[in-house]
Amino acid sequence: MPNMENSLKKRQLLSAQIDLSKFNNDDFRKATDEEKKQQDVMGESTTFFKDGMRRLRKNHLAMGSIIVLFAILVIILIAPHICPYTYEEIISINGVADSTATNLAPMTYSPQEEAYMASTGEHLFPHLFGTDKLGRDYFIRCIYGTRVSLAVGVLAAIMVLIIGVVYGSISGYAGGKVDMVMMRIVDVIYSLPDMLIIILLSVVFNERLAPIIKGTIFAKLGANMLSMFFVFGLLYWVTMARLIRGQILAIKNNEYVLAAKAIGTPNGRILRRHILPNCLSVIIITTALQVPSAIFTESYLSFLGLGVSAPLTSLGSLANDARQAMQSYPYRLVIPAIIIVLIVLALNLIGDGLRDAFDSKLD
Repeated sequence: MPNMENSLKKRQLLSAQIDLSKFNNDDFRKATDEEKKQQDVMGESTTFFKDGMRRLRKNHLAMGSIIVLFAILVIILIAPHICPYTYEEIISINGVADSTATNLAPMTYSPQEEAYMASTGEHLFPHLFGTDKLGRDYFIRCIYGTRVSLAVGVLAAIMVLIIGVVYGSISGYAGGKVDMVMMRIVDVIYSLPDMLIIILLSVVFNERLAPIIKGTIFAKLGANMLSMFFVFGLLYWVTMARLIRGQILAIKNNEYVLAAKAIGTPNGRILRRHILPNCLSVIIITTALQVPSAIFTESYLSFLGLGVSAPLTSLGSLANDARQAMQSYPYRLVIPAIIIVLIVLALNLIGDGLRDAFDSKLD
C-alpha cells in the first residue's frame, strides 16, 4: 500500500497532474470571503418586460416623446378645472351673450369684457387661444378636442388588440381548413375601402340610430363617431390578426408546446400561458402604433365633416372649422395642427422605441 501511494503522488509523463512538491503551502491557501465575493459573477435576475424597459430607457427619442405625451395628458386633465369656460359656452357678461367676443386673437379680451373689468375691478380669465366665430373660448375647445382624439385612438387600439389577438390566435393555433377559411375572411375584409364604408354607415346610422341614441351619452358623439368605431372594429384588426397568426404558426410546434399537449393541457391554457406571452413583443408594438393611426384617421374624417357632432369637438373638426377663415385667422388652423403633429409624432416615436426594445429579432 505505501508503494502504491507513492506512485500516485509521483507525476506521470505527459500528465496534467500538478506536482505539489514544487510549491509552498502559501501558494495554495484558502480564498478569503472578499475574494469569493469578487468571483461572484451572477447577473441580476430579469424578465422580458424589465429587459425591454431597460432598453427603452436608453432610447432618448422615445423617452422624450413619453415626456411630451405625459405633459399633454396632464394639461388636458387639469385645464378644464382651471379654465372657467366650457367647450360649448358662448362668452357672456352677467348672463348676456357678448356679441363682441367673436374671433378674438390669443390673449385678448372683448370690448365688453374690458369695460366690465374696468367698472368692477374684477379680472377675467384670459382667452389663451382667442375665440372662434361663435364667441367660444378656443383654448378649452382645443383641450376637449385633444381629449376626444386621444380617446378615439386608445379605444380603437383596444378594439384592434382584443379582436385581432383572439381571431389570430384561433386561426394560427387551429391551422388546417379552419386557418384557411379564417384567413380568406381576413383577405376579404382587408380589401374593403374603409372610407367608403364609413360614409355609407354614417348615412345609415344617421337615419336609424339618431332616434335611438337621442338623450343618451352616445348622442354627444353622434352617428358619425359611432360608425367610425364600428369600422375600427370591423376593418382595422386584420393586420394584428395576421401578425399574431404568423407568430403562433412559428411557435406552436416548439418543444415546450408539444410537452404541454402531451400532458393534456387544454388548448386555451396553452395559448394563454405558453404561446401568447411569447408574442408579447408583437402585441405591444402593433397596439402602440395603432393609436396614432386611429388618431390620424379620426382627424381627417372630422376634417371632412364625418367626425363628432357639434357642439362637441375634436382636433380634426377644429381644423375643418378654421379652414374657412384660414387667411384671416390662421392661428385657429395652426394650433390644432400642431397638437395633432405633436401627438402623432410622439406616439410614433414611442412605438418605434417599443419595437426596438421588445423585438428580440433586432438584437
